[in-house]
Amino acid sequence: MAHTLHVDVVSAEALIFSGEAEFVVLPGESGELGIYPRHAPLLTRIKPGAVRIKRPDGEEELVFVAGGILEVQPKGVTVLADTAIRGHDLDEAKATEAQQRAKEAMANAKSDLDFAKAQSEFAVMAAQIAAIRRLRPKK
Repeated sequence: MAHTLHVDVVSAEALIFSGEAEFVVLPGESGELGIYPRHAPLLTRIKPGAVRIKRPDGEEELVFVAGGILEVQPKGVTVLADTAIRGHDLDEAKATEAQQRAKEAMANAKSDLDFAKAQSEFAVMAAQIAAIRRLRPKK
């Protein structure tokens, strides 16, 4: 019986993570999804948020995704992300600044399309900030 599954997290720019995992947790459209070895095949969209990968050595890898597609096969998981950033590369100050710019863009939007774009960027930055705070050591 398999105790791990292969996980690939890919963005348009690069392969962000490739390796074995005990399980993966990620933000599905209807809530968090937990994927373990031998999971039933699945194809679904994912929302902006943290992909948590529990490696066999007990360490947890965190990757922020700004949405995308999840494909689950019995021996592997593929996350095709619009944008993906390794957890240790996230910068809260930059994310907060981008969120503030998106908030201002929503307030100054001249059309529904401009408002929707700014609102989407605001939601992505909010999810990124939440992922960053989750990474911080508990005090």
